[in-house]
Amino acid sequence: MAYSWDKSLETGNITIDNQHKSIIESINNLLDACSQGKGRSEVENTLKFLQDYVVKHFSDEEKLQLKSNYPDYKAHREKHEAFKKTVSEIAEEFNKNGASIQLVAKVNSSVAGWLISHIKSEDKKVAAHIKASSQK
Repeated sequence: MAYSWDKSLETGNITIDNQHKSIIESINNLLDACSQGKGRSEVENTLKFLQDYVVKHFSDEEKLQLKSNYPDYKAHREKHEAFKKTVSEIAEEFNKNGASIQLVAKVNSSVAGWLISHIKSEDKKVAAHIKASSQK
């Protein structure tokens, strides 16, 4: 199942939105590679990119939160840390067992599902706060 970018995912912050688009594209590439039985190296490369990019994105997002004195920074950061751990666990599972239907299901629910939900709820709050604080 491919995920597509739509208005419901827009936070209004260009930097955050562009990074989210890249993460969704990476998730789609990973799902595609797994479901088409593509080479282990392709799946592995996509997982590695996703892991690295999520770290960069969360760091950028957290810097924006700190700069704008986002009141829920600590809880938001904890959610990011839990997600990074989930992605690492999926990468470990892939390294042990290779691509499987179970792995694709985990990517769908634990990675894509979490990310879409997080963007629509948490990241929209952050972007609204950043916008409001920049207008003061």
